[in-house]
Amino acid sequence: MVATISSPDLAASPVEHPVLRAILSKPYPAVMGVLNVTPDSFSDGGQFIAPDRALAQARRMIAEGADIIDIGAESTRPYGGAQAVSAEMELRRLQPVLADVLSLGVPVSIDSMKSEVVAWALDKGAVIANDVWGLQRDSGMAELLAARNAPIIVMHNRDRADPAIDIMKDIATFFARSLDIAVKAGVPRENIVLDPGIGFGKTHEQSMIALARLTEFGSFGLPLLVGASRKLFIASVSPSQPHQRLGGSIAAHVIAAKGGARIIRTHDVAETVQALRVAAAIEEKR
Repeated sequence: MVATISSPDLAASPVEHPVLRAILSKPYPAVMGVLNVTPDSFSDGGQFIAPDRALAQARRMIAEGADIIDIGAESTRPYGGAQAVSAEMELRRLQPVLADVLSLGVPVSIDSMKSEVVAWALDKGAVIANDVWGLQRDSGMAELLAARNAPIIVMHNRDRADPAIDIMKDIATFFARSLDIAVKAGVPRENIVLDPGIGFGKTHEQSMIALARLTEFGSFGLPLLVGASRKLFIASVSPSQPHQRLGGSIAAHVIAAKGGARIIRTHDVAETVQALRVAAAIEEKR
């Protein structure tokens, strides 16, 4: 069967958590808007570190159709060069912003690999954890999410790209390991979303392979998230700076939606929402 851009039958991807159920109930993929309160993120570092600008950007993305706002206070720059920061620094950046963004009424995910930061954000009202190391870097993350019954986005990652490996096998093995950690900690399987981590620990070709073969991860029976927004692999096909990669981002995300992605993470919400809705409307005419 050819994958379509509309949402698959929820029976195939069990979703019990009410926030996830609401997010994933649309006839086209949900859109997660990126809000980086960092000075060094690869695409928009420094633009939204001031609390008033961060709040204005969150309002804008919600008005444009974002279903989730994903707030990150530590750059993980998928192609290297990011400066690691302490949990204290992440919290210092988040504290002036999170409450105001939460007051806008849209679910907020916290993009952090540190359980201390995630715990604080969940206490304040964030509802989803977005862990770029998929429960495999902080030993307390899985236990925290099990105790809070909080959904988790498990992203594949590697310390460095290796062009010699079978990237699909590597991602699948990583997911299996993360799911084992989650199950042993008591995280309900239906609280888990999988993200192949486009650009993270992958060559440009491997990122494109993961996108092209996304349907293979459907074997896990869990919702998939894809974030290809402004990633460098686009420039490997069409030379461009991050802010010039809208067309490539939309192309990648429409293909990801056809491959089964249920959530699309993007810097460019309005354009992505329009692309996904139009693609879904066209698919309905088949």
